[in-house]
Amino acid sequence: MIRVDRAELTRNEVIRVAANRFLNDGYTKTTVASMAKALSMSTGNMTFHFPTKEHMLAELVNMLCRYQKELMEDEAKDGESSVMAICLELITIASACEQDEVANDFFLSSYQSKMCMDLIRKSDKARAKEVFKDYCSDWTDEQFTEAETLVSGIEYAILLTTSDSAPIETRVAGALNTILTIYNVPKEMREEKIKKVLSMNYKALGLDTLKKFRKYVDQTTEQALFDLLKRKQIAQ
Repeated sequence: MIRVDRAELTRNEVIRVAANRFLNDGYTKTTVASMAKALSMSTGNMTFHFPTKEHMLAELVNMLCRYQKELMEDEAKDGESSVMAICLELITIASACEQDEVANDFFLSSYQSKMCMDLIRKSDKARAKEVFKDYCSDWTDEQFTEAETLVSGIEYAILLTTSDSAPIETRVAGALNTILTIYNVPKEMREEKIKKVLSMNYKALGLDTLKKFRKYVDQTTEQALFDLLKRKQIAQ
């Protein structure tokens, strides 16, 4: 007999509400108390499933990592190179953050969280091993780990803007050149990929990618809840 733990259903509901609030109202502005109220549960019950708001953010970051992986696979099917996909990902995130305050809050909060950074670096390291294998064929696992530590710092730096920050084109071009250099991508290819991404309508791409990610999160959380309820019906 298949059994569905009530705690599993509650946990899924918390993730669904937290993801929706973080991506629409903002991570920083959203409180545990407001989410508990929306779910008609006590804050104590909510923190039983997720000790802190950061733990909920980590769930959303996990979804982001899966989404980015699926997006790269789709772009590969459309004939886009994996290196180009990495470049597109960076400029779309930077562009989305520059145009959308909530997106900027989400990404900056994720990069400032050690828990989330561990997830991001682990996911990005796995992708880097595949994308840059031809340029780093003799690299050890430790070298890829160190490279991603540097890359994540570069990514965070271009998102954390001030009134004195350079234009997005300059920041992205410099960041991509440094990242691709770290992974031994030849200069000619680096210049080609950077020129190509900067020639695109990256502002529209950034907002469109953000819209699609929000939709992906909604569909993912709803599907997870549907699957759990279906298992519950089977068990009865």
